[in-house]
Amino acid sequence: MTKDSDSLVHDPDGGLPRLLEIMRRLRDPDTGCPWDIEQDFKTIAPYTIEEAYEVADAIERKNWPDLEGELGDLLLQTVYHTQMGEELGLFSFGSVTKNIADKMVARHPHVFGDESREKSADQQTADWEKIKAAERAANAEKGALDGVAVGLPALLRAVKLQKRAARVGFDWPQTTQVLDKIQEESAELVEAHQDLTQAEVEEEFGDLLFVMANLGRHLGVEPEAALRSANQKFTRRFNQVESKLNAMGKTPEQSNLTEMDTLWGDVKKDERKVSE
Repeated sequence: MTKDSDSLVHDPDGGLPRLLEIMRRLRDPDTGCPWDIEQDFKTIAPYTIEEAYEVADAIERKNWPDLEGELGDLLLQTVYHTQMGEELGLFSFGSVTKNIADKMVARHPHVFGDESREKSADQQTADWEKIKAAERAANAEKGALDGVAVGLPALLRAVKLQKRAARVGFDWPQTTQVLDKIQEESAELVEAHQDLTQAEVEEEFGDLLFVMANLGRHLGVEPEAALRSANQKFTRRFNQVESKLNAMGKTPEQSNLTEMDTLWGDVKKDERKVSE
């Protein structure tokens, strides 16, 4: 520990160097925080995923002060991983920022290079995919699905896998064909529920979810965002059902499905009146 280090850590205008020094100090094997010293990439990864979702949640709620805080939390995750990488001699914050800057310049020749910006959005997307394909080839990724991260949330990974397969022509050309497949998978799930084992039920349920993700892609709907919105809507409506029960001097446990379903219908009617 040095005087300069202390000055930087306590400098409110220290910016990114201050944050990097704080993390270095937290990980110091002699004077750092015992909990932080014990962590590794694997133990920190769940926090990184959680913080990314909290950023998305703040955006969904349009809570900009919360977003500012959540972006800081997400930045801390990058700093945490790069500090561990530097300790192991793998990479540093500097090399990580250099790599992403180089990638953005290489992927946007119409902004940072000689290519014309006079392109349609579709042409720019096609060019982007060509650049990414060249990058995958340079990384010895031969299969169409190589490089799709296994640790992604399942719905997000399903869409990415389907997009990769679609690039090589493995995709239904019509949305109606996806809808037909949903009916087929639904029927198989009903059959599995009636006659098959729990493992087979789980498999058929997974197949149905996978096709639903594909339908979202064909409709231009991001499944994760759609489900997040559905969760929020359910939470909002159920909270109102609880409020109505509370006004009646009841809790959900003191009610029954018939009564709560009626109140649920009332909540939906109230929402429609407000939106009209």
